Amino acid sequence: MSTTRRRRAVSDDEKSQRRDEIMAAAKEVFARKGLHATTIADIAKQAGLAYGLVYWYFDSKDDLFHALMAVEETALRTHVAATLAAVDGVEKTGGEAAFRAAVRATFEFFEADRAAVKLLFRDASGLGDRFERHLGGIYERFIDDIEIFVVAAQDRGEVVAAPPRMVAYTLAALVGQLAQRRLSTDDDVTAAQVADFVVALVLDGLRPRPVPTRD
Repeated sequence: MSTTRRRRAVSDDEKSQRRDEIMAAAKEVFARKGLHATTIADIAKQAGLAYGLVYWYFDSKDDLFHALMAVEETALRTHVAATLAAVDGVEKTGGEAAFRAAVRATFEFFEADRAAVKLLFRDASGLGDRFERHLGGIYERFIDDIEIFVVAAQDRGEVVAAPPRMVAYTLAALVGQLAQRRLSTDDDVTAAQVADFVVALVLDGLRPRPVPTRD
């Protein structure tokens, strides 16, 4: 971090770059101190900016936090989509290989960016209606993505005929809880191994089973 205070950006490119720099600095401070304990002064210091310059780009600390939440959602979904783009054929829309790839990509994203886990799972909960609505929207869009896999697998008879959105919520909750756990312990396994465990657990539990008949 530079201690030299810089001037306000002038060109559109400079403004975009400065905004990104502020968000990167804020992400580091939020992850370290939490939303409530962080001040705009902390963020300005981390970014090497004068205190007042931050307000040229964000109206408040809350607005900055919301911007970060949106950036993290986009980064996660882009990462998962790029991973799925490498999966061949019908597997893209719900095969086990795509399902495994999507779960693994999600864990690996959070593994590489622990600050994102803190922002989306630790700090964004319980902060009031606006935060809850924003976080809820992120969560629902994540559920939408998972539900596509569930419906496709059900159509092929690979998953039990349960409400697909309920199944998607169950998987999302499992991924989220494990991602949070890995903030404090890795259980001596890699993110890929966690993903394989989750996929095996979920798919085994959701596979259709023959209805037992009475003798």
